Amino acid sequence: MRESRRALVANFLPRSLDDVMAVMAPDHPLNAAFRQVFSYWEMAYAMARHGIVNADYLLESNNGEGILLFTRVEPWLAGYREASGNPVALRNAEWVATECDMGRLLAERFRKRVQAYLKS
Repeated sequence: MRESRRALVANFLPRSLDDVMAVMAPDHPLNAAFRQVFSYWEMAYAMARHGIVNADYLLESNNGEGILLFTRVEPWLAGYREASGNPVALRNAEWVATECDMGRLLAERFRKRVQAYLKS
């Protein structure tokens, strides 16, 4: 898991929906890491969304990695959901990033980084 997390944080820097969808190809070098890390964060954020663990507590006790990765996909979220055939893809990360105080704070910080990257 650590290797997958490291690989995504360092190398998953999409600039378009095509870049997001490319990682879904089974032969893409980041495919397994993408599936492992995003499913992990979706599971963790589902526990927050369903009240099993307090969302702000969960976010205060980690580095925001899941939110960072979500904000990298967020500009193309609707297209990703449509193209993947999964209308609820990343719904837990989206909920945390938009409905929780700490999630909104982290997401705004990471969105600024994503926007700066996309403009470069």
